[in-house]
Amino acid sequence: MQLNFLKAKIHRATVTQAELHYEGSCAIDGRLLDLSGIREYEQIHIYNVSNGERFVTYAIRADEGSGTISINGAAAHKAQPGDIIIICAYAQIDAAAAIDFRPTLVYVDRNNLLTHINHSIPRQAA
Repeated sequence: MQLNFLKAKIHRATVTQAELHYEGSCAIDGRLLDLSGIREYEQIHIYNVSNGERFVTYAIRADEGSGTISINGAAAHKAQPGDIIIICAYAQIDAAAAIDFRPTLVYVDRNNLLTHINHSIPRQAA
């Protein structure tokens, strides 16, 4: 059996650009792609914390260290510069391998600079 698991997440990134008349995709700082393990042209899900929009597109590589998070094409209607988003990639994993699987969770500041990386989400107190 194959299960769908969170593979990687870039948490609370700030949208730096929205380019309506650009070929669709999301340009992401290349360093953040490398740290997260998200590959160029990989399908990504974007959750807009600022306005509640959720959409699927694919990642393209922006300059390393640029802090760029650019929402392009039709998706530019769903996010604007300054919006806070969560970028996720998922993977199908065999049920046996899923027992020990841990995602890569990349956390950034408001300038899209790395603050830390985790491999599990901290549990909230009840």
